[in-house]
Amino acid sequence: MDKEVQNCLLCEQALQHTITWKTLFERNWSPVICERCEAKFQKAHYEKDGVTAIFLYNDVMKKILRQYKFSQDIVLAKIFRQALHERLSNCQETIVPIPMHPLKKKERTFAHIDELLCAAEIQYEHMLEKTTLETQVGKSQKQRQQVAPLFICHKKLSAKHYIVIDDIITTGTTIAHARKALLDAGAESVTAVVLIKG
Repeated sequence: MDKEVQNCLLCEQALQHTITWKTLFERNWSPVICERCEAKFQKAHYEKDGVTAIFLYNDVMKKILRQYKFSQDIVLAKIFRQALHERLSNCQETIVPIPMHPLKKKERTFAHIDELLCAAEIQYEHMLEKTTLETQVGKSQKQRQQVAPLFICHKKLSAKHYIVIDDIITTGTTIAHARKALLDAGAESVTAVVLIKG
């Protein structure tokens, strides 16, 4: 139980912690947001071209992502830990987070995908290296498709099957580049799980 989280991380309303058999015997964390805030989340039910998304991008997700990524509010990773744990904990594939460029990581002070996976107690392996500081934000789909490779696989592959993890998908360019880098390095299959479908 998260005794340190007594109030909703989004609206600060006091949380009601209830211990059940499920929370005792399964990996279920006590909520860190209230039911009213959680009701604003929209499940994505999105599976296409080997990519699965958990939530849809709406106003509340926009606010959470901005606060999490750009205000260094790392505790917000706990909001998504149950959903990520349920989706990934029984996977046999090697989990590979989309990496940040080292300079961008230094600027932001943390790797946001790594923190999401750590909060969900999901083991992962860094296989990819970001080759550019260039961002995809603001580019058209055509411009995104024409960019040079975004990643290189900098390790010898230790497995055959991989799942790439990212926070949000819009056009799918980032996932496509990550998938290509792993397939070119010898992976047999590469799928992806993203937190939010833009």
